[in-house]
Amino acid sequence: MTYSILVIEDNPDVMHVVQHELENAGFIAHTADTGAGGLSQARELNPDLVILDLGLPDFDGAEVARQLRRSTNVPIIILTALDAIERKVELFGFGANDYITKPFNTADLIARVNAQLHQANINDLLAIGELCVTLPARQATYAGQNLALEDREFDLLTLLVRQPGRIFTPEQLLETLWEGQVDQKANLDACLESLRGKLRGAGAQDVIRTVRGMGYAFRPPVQENALATIQPR
Repeated sequence: MTYSILVIEDNPDVMHVVQHELENAGFIAHTADTGAGGLSQARELNPDLVILDLGLPDFDGAEVARQLRRSTNVPIIILTALDAIERKVELFGFGANDYITKPFNTADLIARVNAQLHQANINDLLAIGELCVTLPARQATYAGQNLALEDREFDLLTLLVRQPGRIFTPEQLLETLWEGQVDQKANLDACLESLRGKLRGAGAQDVIRTVRGMGYAFRPPVQENALATIQPR
């Protein structure tokens, strides 16, 4: 399989070097020199990985990463000239999978690309009991039955399934799925009810549980006593 890599970098010298090294390593390299161009190409090309510079002329790279993360699970490697530990920690908060500090060794960059692609292949399928979530196809099935989820239902299920048992507050779900718009609480409630209904229709009972006064959690259907303190809605 030949992987497609999107490089979003406004420095032509850096872009040329990265593109050259990626192609030498057997990848297909696409490039964009603005945040807007990068987001447009990401939608059009659906790359396997994005290499993203923070210092773009039109958008802060952090905002580009946030926008990418709202619609895709594509691995993101950040190129940054900043070496402050606080900034590095922040990179993971807006959706980066890894970072590399300029100036960098190209062999190190290629190694990080390979590592992220390997991890992405491992994580393409989330399977718990009879529930299977296929990330690239954005499809979820239970006992072989397609749940036919809407986009936000799929994103909500994926978020919960990735961390079984973790309690997500409504505010955390709104921040992730509705960009922090608190006035979307009614839409969150409707999304939860619709998702629960589709799961129940396929035979998965009470797998999304309400923790009163706290939030919501996914309980694997094969672990009936996994979350003893959580009560059904």
